[in-house]
Amino acid sequence: MDLYYEINGKGHPVVLLTGGADVRNWTFVEPFLAKHYKVIAFDGRGTGKSPSPLEDVNHVEDLLSLLDHLKINQATLIGHSMGGQIATEFALHYPERVSKLVLLAPGLAGFKYSKEFEENMKKVHEAAPDIDKMVELLLSDSSYRVLTAGPHRDFMAKMLKHHMNRMFEWPAVQLIWPKPTAIDRLGELTIKTLVVIGKEDSPDNLRVANYFREHSEAQVVEIPGADHMVNLTHPEDLCHQITAFMKE
Repeated sequence: MDLYYEINGKGHPVVLLTGGADVRNWTFVEPFLAKHYKVIAFDGRGTGKSPSPLEDVNHVEDLLSLLDHLKINQATLIGHSMGGQIATEFALHYPERVSKLVLLAPGLAGFKYSKEFEENMKKVHEAAPDIDKMVELLLSDSSYRVLTAGPHRDFMAKMLKHHMNRMFEWPAVQLIWPKPTAIDRLGELTIKTLVVIGKEDSPDNLRVANYFREHSEAQVVEIPGADHMVNLTHPEDLCHQITAFMKE
């Protein structure tokens, strides 16, 4: 297994899946969860301390390989942002390997994002290779308005800069998502699922959470005063929701 991972705690295995960052994304969440569970946090291919990809990236199959390597037959998956998208796809394709699913402000493969979101991402890409400018543009998005007004802005900026630097090391590869995509299969999601979304997240991310509410049996919880980075700005509220769900 060439992916970087950390294991803390004992008990039922819980795997943390990160979006556009690395294991530091869980700095304020992992210590609490590790008091109750065996927590595995890892860097996806081409992020953090994991090696850059040499071919097209399939995060779903990478997760399967990690579970097999650690001899974990079944685990709870907690995914944030794109990590939530990966967790959802994995749960749909390998349901026997997932005990419960926790999705924090998740992405959703096949979801139609707004024109505003697409234009903002275009501006970020056009700013390349000026990483400082790219990070500045990312953090100016409405999904980070609570984070940027608080004490963790610099921490997030540092993670994003590192992530951008790593991505510039990638060869010309693509992310591979299973077909059909999750948006067409949510009705098949039988695993007990919790979706957590900050009330101050972007309209697009709130629409994704609502899509889960309307097209699956997922329980959706909104955290007041939180944005997309609920794991950094509201870790206590988040961990309370997670542990209560795990006990159900």
